[in-house]
Amino acid sequence: MDALESAQESLARWAWAEALDGARSMGPASGSAEADRLDVIAEASWWLGRLDDCIAAREQAYAIYEGLGERVRAGQCAVWLWEHNQIKARPAIANGWIRRARRALADEPDALAFGNLTLREAEVAHGSGDLERAAELARDALSLGQELGSPDLQAEALQTIGRVLIDTGQVAEGLGHLDEAMLSAAEGRLGPFATGKVYCSMISACEGLGDLRRAAEWTDTTLRWGETHPLAMWPGICRVHHAALLQLRGEWGAAEREARQACDQLDGFHVGNVAAGYVEIGEIRRRLGDLGGADEAFGRAEELCGRQSAGLALVRLAQRRIDAATAIITRMLAEESWNRLARGKLLPAQVQIAVAADELATASAAVEELASIAAEYASPALSAAALSSRGRLELARGDAGAACATLRDALQQWQQLDVPYEVATVRLLLGQACRECGDEEGATRSLAAAAAIFDRLGVTVDATPGPETTPSLPAGLTAREADVLRLVASGRTNKEIAAALHLSERTVARHVSNIFIKVGVTTRTAAAAFAYENGVALRK
Repeated sequence: MDALESAQESLARWAWAEALDGARSMGPASGSAEADRLDVIAEASWWLGRLDDCIAAREQAYAIYEGLGERVRAGQCAVWLWEHNQIKARPAIANGWIRRARRALADEPDALAFGNLTLREAEVAHGSGDLERAAELARDALSLGQELGSPDLQAEALQTIGRVLIDTGQVAEGLGHLDEAMLSAAEGRLGPFATGKVYCSMISACEGLGDLRRAAEWTDTTLRWGETHPLAMWPGICRVHHAALLQLRGEWGAAEREARQACDQLDGFHVGNVAAGYVEIGEIRRRLGDLGGADEAFGRAEELCGRQSAGLALVRLAQRRIDAATAIITRMLAEESWNRLARGKLLPAQVQIAVAADELATASAAVEELASIAAEYASPALSAAALSSRGRLELARGDAGAACATLRDALQQWQQLDVPYEVATVRLLLGQACRECGDEEGATRSLAAAAAIFDRLGVTVDATPGPETTPSLPAGLTAREADVLRLVASGRTNKEIAAALHLSERTVARHVSNIFIKVGVTTRTAAAAFAYENGVALRK
């Protein structure tokens, strides 16, 4: 018993490896002591990222607790086994465990384990679109947390209520609940699991609402916290969020590094977030014009989570496979029939695909729905996307004058959000609209601005006119990137390259980062070797 108490004390100090070693070294016990030992092994293994070991130990602990009639302990094990199997993307097995948890805890409504079960049932109801039931269950959990004096249960309940309120359009009230939960986390009153869950929930809510500045602030805070708490999911999940924001800022080299590191950290542990990491990589590759790399990354995400992405639909569009693009985006929208914020993220792709397919009625309906969602949630990013989509549709209808006015409004909003790819895309559309209006000077100015941004980002397919890909260049390099690579191969520094090409050092650094991504290297020496092996170093 002394050895078990020592292992449990290590667990309380978050000394996960010490707790695991202690519980294993004491050897099997008997009765409830053995279940307690297995529970320590399960908890420590979870935090060390050994989820299969965690599940195996927790299943054994459950069986012993149930056999001994310790229903609360058995019920709590079943709740965690639901959580573990959800993380492993095993919904059928998870469903079986939550049913066992309900049975074990049916007569224990005042137990903390019952509150934890109630919260998971709220999450299930939320995921299925039963928002009224989700809010009711989360409020029950909040009341129990207050009665039991459990800060963790209260904070998790507050964040659940907040997310449900946001999904029902009560954005200010929902964010207020999340702020209250965040306050407990910031004060250090919560355990590591509740802290991480609250942080991630706030960031996800901001991302869903398109509140990019608020998301950036919380992501930076959370990443710093995660790096001081290397506890399985953290900082891996934080890196996925960070990669998404870096990708929007156009810092694609850093974004891909973060996403790949997140995938490595979470591999074999959190399937959903590994898939999210690959989606970010796919988005970066798609925007760079590397359709093969994007296809591969989106395919890996689909293998993991069984779901496709809007980015994959846009890859199919770029490949001129319009029917395939239409099928993907239509299916995704059907899967999000109740979730208006999720639909808001998909509708811009539907507009783009429908316009390409000359299905302007479909595009028009999508534009109106997107505008309605943006207004309902007061989302700056969705509002800008709605204007971009409307301008694209007006241009397709031949109403270039209206398109010019709409796209200028969109441009102003995207510039305020500081998202360069979207700014360049709108400038490209605006240039086309100006040209159709007979404003050749405005068209030239807008298209040149788009080309400059695309060139800085390393985009190879979206800028026309602009930095087109030369077919004879390897790895999808642009002509400008080939110039930079040739000078890298000659041994010049970024400062020397900037002077030779009349660029800023920052622009050169971005080109070098994009070159590394495209040719699959991490050092200047390896990039130089690629340049000589593929004839780039000898080009003039």
